[in-house]
Amino acid sequence: MNPHLARLRAYPFERLAALKAGVRPPADRAPVMLSIGEPKHAPPDFVVAELTEPEALARDLAGYPATRGSLELRDAVAGWVQRRFRAGLDPETQVLPVAGTREALFSFGQAVLSGTPGATAVLPNPFYQIYEGAALLRGAEPWFVECTAASGFRPDYRAVPEDVWRRCELLFVCSPGNPTGMNLDRETLCWLMEQADRHDFVIAADECYSELYFDDGAPPVGLLDAASAAGRDDFRRCVVFHSLSKRSNLPGLRSGFVAGDAGILADYYQYRTYEGCALPNHVQRASRAAWQDEAHVAANREAYRRKFAAVTPILREALDIVDPEGGFYHWIAVPGGDDEAFTRDLFAARNVTVLPGSYLGRDGSNGNPGRGYVRVAWVAPEADCVAAARDIAEFVQTWR
Repeated sequence: MNPHLARLRAYPFERLAALKAGVRPPADRAPVMLSIGEPKHAPPDFVVAELTEPEALARDLAGYPATRGSLELRDAVAGWVQRRFRAGLDPETQVLPVAGTREALFSFGQAVLSGTPGATAVLPNPFYQIYEGAALLRGAEPWFVECTAASGFRPDYRAVPEDVWRRCELLFVCSPGNPTGMNLDRETLCWLMEQADRHDFVIAADECYSELYFDDGAPPVGLLDAASAAGRDDFRRCVVFHSLSKRSNLPGLRSGFVAGDAGILADYYQYRTYEGCALPNHVQRASRAAWQDEAHVAANREAYRRKFAAVTPILREALDIVDPEGGFYHWIAVPGGDDEAFTRDLFAARNVTVLPGSYLGRDGSNGNPGRGYVRVAWVAPEADCVAAARDIAEFVQTWR
């Protein structure tokens, strides 16, 4: 067996299941799951229709899909990137369809990291656990950049020691951040590109929450947006990851794309021809339709805004709440600082499930920056979210 498997920790939701084991919540309360970032809004009707059109589906199922994806899909992706981020992409060389960002982020780490002694991947902390798994299973050492209240819940990249940048082969960034919901600004992204040039590493930007934000006048800046504005039209050392899961409420479609540096994508494409994860033809066809439409995205964004507008005042009656800049999470400091006890006792008392923040972080010089927080994913129907917010606020008053 791969010896690096022993370095993996139990996935957060396995740990959550163990935490809840044996706890019996009130039978008269319907369960509300706010722990996993799985969108529950209805998928777009036109995408469902595209997937199930009989004649097209029959043709799609009769042939093997191309690893590179159809040119029509890559054209649609390039068009969306141009409209959203004002970055011009060559659909022939700078776009690859992938089976969602989770698959791509992991496999990209296997393709990019060298596996040589001392190879380092720089990660935010707390973070989406796939980043660490991708590094560990390639034999690289993760180096964590803390996201704390003192740094505005953003990674303080300028505090990373120079010798770490020298060893870095791959930098994972996430904006809007999971779990903290904070964005990276253009200045920070440009500074990171300068470090990538100096130390020859690749930036992998996870932007799967980029279309969920609260201020129409200030959508999150993307890495390709920042690169293009800086005159780096070849997107050297920059690769972005996008998905239809959050943007279009299509987590079960498992569809996204990677885009950026053509040289890196050429090597990654070759890796993918062996990995065997081409998007099925009918998924590609439906994905093309989704990337070409913005009306359903705007409606989805507005639905999340209504939820946050409804739940935030309720939570503020009992908790100090920091407003996120994007995504659909609240990152909440719990009274007393014991995020596991809070999660378990909330489930026992109210049948509401959240995720302990310590499960998303790793111990550093100042401890685990996720400890003492819970991540709340407002993905349930609005009425359920409002009821859960009331439950949380009332629970806090008694739990203290």
